[in-house]
Amino acid sequence: MIFSQTSEYALRAVVELAIHSNTPLTTQQIAETTKIPAGYLSKVLQSLGRSNLVRSQRGLHGGYLLTRSPETITVLDVVNAVDPIQRITCCPLDLKEHGDKLCPLHQKMDTAIGKMEESLGGSTIADMLPKPESPVS
Repeated sequence: MIFSQTSEYALRAVVELAIHSNTPLTTQQIAETTKIPAGYLSKVLQSLGRSNLVRSQRGLHGGYLLTRSPETITVLDVVNAVDPIQRITCCPLDLKEHGDKLCPLHQKMDTAIGKMEESLGGSTIADMLPKPESPVS
């Protein structure tokens, strides 16, 4: 699996918040809609808050809101907030003969990671929102 469970949950939660962009949602509301265990979701929302992607609003109509518009939050922002993508910068095997260069295997793997980062960085949460139904002519 390329994405961790935490990343998947974070993306589901952020998309749900984007769908209801002007309405604060409680942890319970998000958990029910996204099928994320509420306890786990609380931790995910805390990480998203520390990365300034969501904020909590206290009070009678409290809950969580996005801090920015869905058009300005990338999928990479969300993934890196909860489970940062790790690039390969030195030999994972600590082989002295590799020095500061990556072997062909690890170079290829890091290139693939870089392409994934580029793709995720080019996709916004707005791209993940359900499209309105087109009227039938």
